[in-house]
Parts: sequence; C-alpha cells; structure tokens
Amino acid sequence: MSIEAFDRVHLDGTGIDRITEDEVVAVVRDALAHGRGGRIITPNVDILRRASADPRVRRHLDDADLIVADGMPLVWASRLGGSPLPERVAGSSLIWSLSRGLGRDARSVFVIGGIPAGTDRPAGARARRSDSAAEAHATDGDRPAGAHATDGDRPVGAHATDGERLSGERPSGAERAAARLAAASPGLRIAGAVSPPFGFERDEARYARFRAEVTEARPDLVFVGLGFPKQELVIERLREHLPSTWFIGCGAAVNFVAGDVHRAPRWMQRTGLEWAHRLGAEPRRLAGRYLRHDAPYALRLLARAPRGRP
Repeated sequence: MSIEAFDRVHLDGTGIDRITEDEVVAVVRDALAHGRGGRIITPNVDILRRASADPRVRRHLDDADLIVADGMPLVWASRLGGSPLPERVAGSSLIWSLSRGLGRDARSVFVIGGIPAGTDRPAGARARRSDSAAEAHATDGDRPAGAHATDGDRPVGAHATDGERLSGERPSGAERAAARLAAASPGLRIAGAVSPPFGFERDEARYARFRAEVTEARPDLVFVGLGFPKQELVIERLREHLPSTWFIGCGAAVNFVAGDVHRAPRWMQRTGLEWAHRLGAEPRRLAGRYLRHDAPYALRLLARAPRGRP
C-alpha cells in the first residue's frame, strides 16, 4: 500500500492524510519491506495553530511522509468541510499498533524518551498517582518529560544495561516502555531504549554518543517521545543517518506505555475531551495555552470549515 494512495484533507493550510490507524501500520510495513524509510507526524490543534503562523513549525509538517490527525477537532472540521477524515490517529495509540505490526515481520524498534533511570515520575507530575502529568505532545520540547537537573551527570545510554546501573536503581522510562511493547507484540525486537537527560541535544559530545547509540542499532522504527518540537528536531538530525528507518514523534506516549503517566479514559478520548484531562492534571502550566490560544483557534477552525466545502 503506497502513501500516494491516500489523498489529503486540507485544514488551515495543512494537508492531513485521509487514513486509518490500521492503514498507517500497513503503509509502514510495506515501505520497510521495500527498503524505504519515512517520517510520521501527528498534529493536534496546538501544532496546527502554530504551523499556521510559524515557518519553523511548518517545516516539520512539510518534511513528513504521513500526517495524521491527533485531535478530534481536526476530524470534526474535516466533516464540516465535506472531506471527512476517517478517524483520529493518535501517537499514543500508534506506538502500540505499529509495534504489533512490526512484530509480525520480526522487525525492530528503538524507544527514545520517558523519565531517566532512578527517577520516580516525570517532571511536573503531581505527587499523587491519580494526578498524572500532562501529555508532552504539544509544546514541551523545551522541557522533556522527566528531565531532572542532576541527570546531566549521567552519560546518555549509560543506563541501558543493568550492569551499568546502580544496584536497585529503577530502569528508565524508555526501557520499561520497550519491555511492555515487546511483551505485547510477539516477534518485535527491541533495538535499544534511552531516556536522554535535559539539554542533551545542545551538548555536542553527549548528542554524538546518543546519535551513535541509535544509528549503530539500525532500527526499523524509532519512537521519539521528547515533546514537540524537540522530538521533531531530533528526528531531522537522525534521519540523514538512517534513511531506511521510519520515525514518529509520539510525545508522552513513552510515558503512557511505561505507566508513569496515565492517559485519559477512553470515553474522553472518543469525545474529544482528552485535553480536559490534561488540563486538570497541570492547570497552571496548560491553562494559558489551552484556553487562551488553542480553544479560540479550534472554534475558528470549526467555524471556517463549512465555507471550505468542495
């Protein structure tokens, strides 16, 4: 199944593939079978809003091979516009379905993100288990989930094996997520898993070690859960070294899989209220973005949609 087989629905200047989650998995499996790599981006309302005004954000969308709608307002706007998207395709769901699909082909994944080894919970998460941290999908690129100031003393990848970890130290979020994906996806191979410390991409020596760890593993697919736009910038830098690999920026999906952050209930996901769950978890950090910027933009997007009917 080729990518060209799907047309795109245009919302505020962004073309979004009219594709289901199962079809995304089929496209990636087929491309890998033919030795082709690629990149998936999952814009939500916040990313779409920023792309409409910021060329730097637009660049990430223009570079993607598949663009899928990770937000019910985008699906609703497409329906109002007369070119309906078939469904919401969230990065936090794709991390599971892509792993299962690649497992059927005995292929490998590399997991990047999550909280570093020995850390109890992501930065910003409340102490009580029920109060999960907000998904790092929208604009958390400047503060990756779980980054702690003291992590800078730990070399990237140094926690990859138990032999290098302090006795009794909790495995990293990426390692725990990778283990859960492997357990749920028969045949899947884990090429590697790393939870890099805050600011690793700005330290050339540290980034070089990180890049070497990923590229030498030669994974078929890389999940990069560092928050937008940091994860997209990291993907740009890695793609040139792994042209036959697929990449997806998956925000807080690594934290979800690891069990460090709890996703909204399914009924909230289906009804487009997942944002309310995240807002309730971190109101001080997210209220301005969601209520002052994203909500008005979403309303404008929905209001304009009928005028775009073909």
